[in-house]
Amino acid sequence: MTVSHTSRRGKIAHALFGVGVAFKGVDGLLELLAGALLPFVSVARLHDLVVAATAPELAEDPGDLIAHALRGGADRFSPDKKAFAVSYLLAHGVVKLGLVGALLGNRRWAFPLALWLLGGFVGYEGFRVVRHHAFGLLILAALDAGVMVLVWLEYRRRWPR
Repeated sequence: MTVSHTSRRGKIAHALFGVGVAFKGVDGLLELLAGALLPFVSVARLHDLVVAATAPELAEDPGDLIAHALRGGADRFSPDKKAFAVSYLLAHGVVKLGLVGALLGNRRWAFPLALWLLGGFVGYEGFRVVRHHAFGLLILAALDAGVMVLVWLEYRRRWPR
């Protein structure tokens, strides 16, 4: 009975691994696309887009924390921050897509590398949350940590000791 229970959990973890890696692939592709398009949008235009996008939510709920956080970020967005965002998004997107390809290609070396890189992302996101009160990054950090667990479980499943 324990064996079937363990194999069912293993199948669920394997399926979640596939979903998590696919999510990271889509995330990486979106980051790459955003990094490629961001240089062509002015800081003022980005601000106007955020204000327009959050206006209906703030009209409905003037205390909406997410809408206020988005507007606060748009208010503080500068050309220097835009240059950093472009570099960060492009690098992050390329790394994620390469890692996803290696994980799905069953490259053994990719699993420990994924754990190190995702751990670095979680650490950086945590630093940004504490230093800059970027609480939206808590969600990304939690997702990255969840994918780390799935990568670890899949690694152990594929290459048991």
